[in-house]
Amino acid sequence: MGNNMIKGAKNALAVVLSLRHEDKVLVVTDVEKQEIGDTFRKAAEEFGAAVSMYAIRETERPLREIPEDLRSMIPGNDIIINAFSGFPEETPFRIKLIKLEITTNARVGHAPGITIGMMKDGPMTADYAGIAKEADYLMDLFKDAREVHITAPGGTDITLDIEDREFETDVLIKAGTFGNLPAGETWCAPVEDGANGVIVCDGSIGDVGQVPSPLKIIVKDGGIVSMVCEDPGFRERVWELTHIDEMADVVGELGIGLNPAAKLTGNLLEDEKAGGTAHIAFGNNTEMPGGQNASSTHRDFLFYSPSMRVTYMDGGQKEIMRDGKIVA
Repeated sequence: MGNNMIKGAKNALAVVLSLRHEDKVLVVTDVEKQEIGDTFRKAAEEFGAAVSMYAIRETERPLREIPEDLRSMIPGNDIIINAFSGFPEETPFRIKLIKLEITTNARVGHAPGITIGMMKDGPMTADYAGIAKEADYLMDLFKDAREVHITAPGGTDITLDIEDREFETDVLIKAGTFGNLPAGETWCAPVEDGANGVIVCDGSIGDVGQVPSPLKIIVKDGGIVSMVCEDPGFRERVWELTHIDEMADVVGELGIGLNPAAKLTGNLLEDEKAGGTAHIAFGNNTEMPGGQNASSTHRDFLFYSPSMRVTYMDGGQKEIMRDGKIVA
């Protein structure tokens, strides 16, 4: 367990999760991520916090429901870290787990698929205080917005209705809320029937990885109409993942990456935090302000170098991003 690993864990615990020495911490991990789970445990203990550990049993995976012995450990913690492997089939389990964890008023750091590289010299080592300032500035630019028109060199050209949909950031996780670790993005829940246009995912897809060739998604009135990809097997797999239930193919999130230490690795947990990227998700958004999509799943689609023009409630317009950089 190297010092760099501890440094990354302490960085997130102290800045993102506001750890205090009197806090109680629960770390949920598994065999594959045991070293990372132990690092969070040791880091929290060095702050003086009391730490409990839970290891997911591999024989029960992929999980659909929360194991009863884990369920019994969740109440009474100030901070909960979910540091375990990310399985596409476990998205419904993870949504249920997060919902339960935040109902206890815990501050939840959610990190399915986190890697040692992210901990040692990647996005977990970033200047989170600096990222928080940039996130606040960007969220201010979205205040009183009615819609945003997003384009990207890969072919993305889509308009999202974001009226009365507040932006949030994961760089400061408050009681009763969750954010990803590593942190470094801002997001909102677009109006569910207000997305129209084309998304060309030329980056990665949540729990799936890097696309073998760009995936074109046609969206009308918030829902996926069709997908096009040169790899028909890949297209079919993604189509199935976005049609698990009635709302799985309905728009759920607009996210913008702000972490300069995040690398593009094909692991969306890191990719979606990378500066110069954006992602649009389909599926559950009920934990986001105004979100009404109660799907059992949530799937992100990332694209590079977004440009964004906002139309405000008073009819004014402003270009706030160009080629992945904030310009306003």
